[in-house]
Amino acid sequence: MGAAGSKLEKALGDQFPEGERYFGLENFGNTCYCNSVLQALYFCVPFREQLLEYYSNNKNVGDAEENLLTCLADLFTQISSQKKKTGVIAPKRFVQRLKKQNELFRSYMHQMLASTVEAVSKHFRVAGACGLVETLVGNSILYSNDDAHEFLNFLLNELVDILEKEAQAAKSDPETSSPPEKIANGPKNGHANGVRKEPLVTWVHKNFQGILTNETRCLRCETVTARDETFFDLSLDIEQNSSITSCLKNFSSTETLNAEDKFFCDKCCSLQEAQKRMKIKKPPHILVIHLKRFKYIEQLGRYKKLSYRVVFPLELKLSNTMEDSDIEYSLFAVVVHVGSGPNHGHYVSLVKSHNHWLFFDDENVEMIDESAVQTFFGSAQEYSSNTDHGYILFYESISASSKS
Repeated sequence: MGAAGSKLEKALGDQFPEGERYFGLENFGNTCYCNSVLQALYFCVPFREQLLEYYSNNKNVGDAEENLLTCLADLFTQISSQKKKTGVIAPKRFVQRLKKQNELFRSYMHQMLASTVEAVSKHFRVAGACGLVETLVGNSILYSNDDAHEFLNFLLNELVDILEKEAQAAKSDPETSSPPEKIANGPKNGHANGVRKEPLVTWVHKNFQGILTNETRCLRCETVTARDETFFDLSLDIEQNSSITSCLKNFSSTETLNAEDKFFCDKCCSLQEAQKRMKIKKPPHILVIHLKRFKYIEQLGRYKKLSYRVVFPLELKLSNTMEDSDIEYSLFAVVVHVGSGPNHGHYVSLVKSHNHWLFFDDENVEMIDESAVQTFFGSAQEYSSNTDHGYILFYESISASSKS
């Protein structure tokens, strides 16, 4: 990495951001899914700052129990405090804790198969070679490499659980103390000793949580029933030659409930035809969009990767999914799946830092032009040599002050 590191420093020259660090992450056989997401989160500046503050406030706690939060805070602190501007760090402690804590990320056979196919797809990056390995492996497993989206979901929810437990433990009288803030539709297990408690708003919630409203209108009495639910990311169905804007529009499109899917209207006291719509009620500060590129095909009896071309803009407006909203978002990270199918592949990430775009591929880090981002939209044809497709998109809301 020394040569690559010096190459990156040379490319940035005098424009190398003061105090910033660009470090690759060592791959432990099958941890590209983890590395790619960690890089995206590290360059989510509000999240990074909160995590570093958490580390600073808790580093002197002698009997603190090791968990994913402490391991992640330690890793981010290691990176940010490096004397060198570039290099490689081994996130060994974090990965060990992750695999110790969740069966999904530690299956031995899973890892052995994944290591083989990841090595092929990473070093050759051709569909033929990956297809050969897929033939050897067969369809005995759903995915041969752990899924980056599953990991992101697990990690954010785990961090929330840890922060909530720490907050509860810090209260002298949790039965009577009221939290300073509340969130809508929190975890269903918000009961302790028979007392209903609203979940705390953690800094993870403040960064990533949004609120969706599920509206159902009875076509007989016109009564609208609204139900709110929280989210950390939006999973969108995709179509060929489409865009994030059109996918969001489809996400919020009106669906008619009839025949066997009729809606029970409380006012009519009977099943009625209705119209249903999902829309964003409260947008998050950090909007994470997951493109559903892996689809189960019943005729094939297995999952297939959708290589569809889906344009994701550098600047995104939510006017299609929110009423009277002029909120804008700026793209700052993309987790990319490399490979022609779900049974093999590799993950890399694109990150925007101080107006520069960087390409992170495990240990390797290099600068790319902003125009290169569009090469990860997907393939306009079903069979293409390009198998590098945007999978998870990270957008940060643009404040009024930054727009002016």
